[in-house]
Formats: sequence, structure tokens, C-alpha cells
Amino acid sequence: METMMMKNRTLRAAVFAASCLTLWPLMFAEAMAQYQNSPSASAPEITENPVKKALKEGKVVVGATVTAANPDVAATLAGAGFDFLWIEMEHSPLTLESVRSMILATRGLKAMPFTRVPVNELWTAKRALDIGSLGVIFPFTSTRELAEQAVKACKYPPQGLRGFGAALAASRWGMSGSDYAKFANENVLVVVIIEQKQAIDNIEQIASVPGVDVMFIGVNDLSFSLGVGGKTTDPIVEEAVSKVLAAGKKHNIPVGYPAGNPAEINKRIAQGFRFFQASSDLGMMAAGARDVLSKIQRDEVGAPKSNPK
Repeated sequence: METMMMKNRTLRAAVFAASCLTLWPLMFAEAMAQYQNSPSASAPEITENPVKKALKEGKVVVGATVTAANPDVAATLAGAGFDFLWIEMEHSPLTLESVRSMILATRGLKAMPFTRVPVNELWTAKRALDIGSLGVIFPFTSTRELAEQAVKACKYPPQGLRGFGAALAASRWGMSGSDYAKFANENVLVVVIIEQKQAIDNIEQIASVPGVDVMFIGVNDLSFSLGVGGKTTDPIVEEAVSKVLAAGKKHNIPVGYPAGNPAEINKRIAQGFRFFQASSDLGMMAAGARDVLSKIQRDEVGAPKSNPK
């Protein structure tokens, strides 16, 4: 009996060792795939960021805000006609895994995936970019140093400090790792958010940083920083907004604004804004539901008549 048990253990050990020898080369090959030159066969290929191109041409771009961790929601909005998705990781429970799934779901669709990271740090930008984001939105960028850090976080050396681990990003964009590095340095959109009084005081220095593609006004936080919390059209806020627009015009940097409805977007276009964060997925779903329900004429249906006995 003991001899039989020893033979079984020996057999299991041999099977395990053979499995390891079989799987190890596969695991090693997968780990090294990011350094190979074989582009994905299924991912659509693009040669430039259409949003960045449109902004350089002076056009207006509009993005939908994504807060729900659902690839179908992201894909639906990406195919609805928006120029980009504002994937919200600062004010939502989205995880890197859910954002990766959403970014993959947008392949072949119009909207480019941009991600607002929780904080302006090299590592937060790197993680968003390495899962396929084609733009990073940096909150609370209130100094020249933070604006420079945002640019460096989005570019590989020698232009920046982004570390190379491009397997997932390269597969999303249908190219090899080496091709992706060049593509990313030229096409990743760098958006810095101006949302503190300190940023207004430093707006000239921020606007003069090479590589900043958009200055976006976080008008809600800005109103609080200026002492009029929530009053986004207060004269002191509008004065600060005008300063950002003037700096953007002087340094040829598009300026962005959050606007939840077409009337507000059109008003801000007339002011000179060209990059818009539109309403969120949940906001648009609720608005659509209210619109449908408001048009149903159920009050005109009379109460059922009782059957005579």
C-alpha cells in the first residue's frame, strides 16, 4: 500500500514538472510580447489622434463623461458621435480593470478614450496610458511644475519620463511596441485642469509649458477656491475664466469647459472654448428617461368602468 502511494506521489510530481516545463515558455513569451514587433491582427490601426488633429485645425470637440463600469455603456457612447470619452477615475468608482475593458470596447468606434486620473502623478498617468488611453486629464494642475510633470508623464524619453511597458496599449492601437512609442509621443493628448485660484495666478506660466494640449477649466472647484462655492457664473469666476481664455489664445492652446447641454456649449463656443466635457452616461440616461415619460399621455386614460351586475 505504501509503495503504491509513493508511486502515485512520484507520478503526480512528474506530471506537475512536465506542466511547468510546458507552461513556462508560454508565460515567458507573453511577458516579453511587449518588446516584440508583431502588431495585433484584430485591432484597428490609426495614424494620428483625430481629436488632437481637430483642435490643431481650430475645430470644436465634445466628449461624453463615463462613470459607469460597463463596456456596453462606453461602446454605445463611443459610437454615438462624440469625439472622445472622458473616462472618469477621479470622481467615480472605476478601476483600471473596468477602464481597460471599456477602452477595448471602443475599438473601431469614433470616440477616442481619454482618462481623468485621480491625481497629477507620473504613475497614475502611466497606468492609464498603459491600458490604452490616448489622452490623460490631470486634475489640480496649478503650477508650471505640475504642468511640466503632466507632459513628462505622457511621453517616453528623451521627451519625458514615461516607463516602457506597452504591450496592452500597443495591442489596443494595432501596432508593435516600438511603433507605439513613437505614436504615443506624438498623439497622446495632455489636458491640464485649471481649478484653483493658484492656477489662475500662475496661468501664464502654465500656458507656456510646451506639450500642454488643452487647458480645461474645472469651474465647480474653481468657484469654491475663489470663495463663491457653486456659483459658477459669479463675476469673480467669469473674470478668472476670461484670464484662462486670454492665456490660451496668447499661447495657442485650446481651452475646455464642462457643459451639460447644447445651449451652454453653444454659449461657450461663442466665448472661444473648443474642448467640452458633456454630460455623463447616467445624466444622459436619466434625461432620456424623463423625456420619454413626459410625453406619455396616460392621464388622459379614464378609470376603468365597473361591470354592471
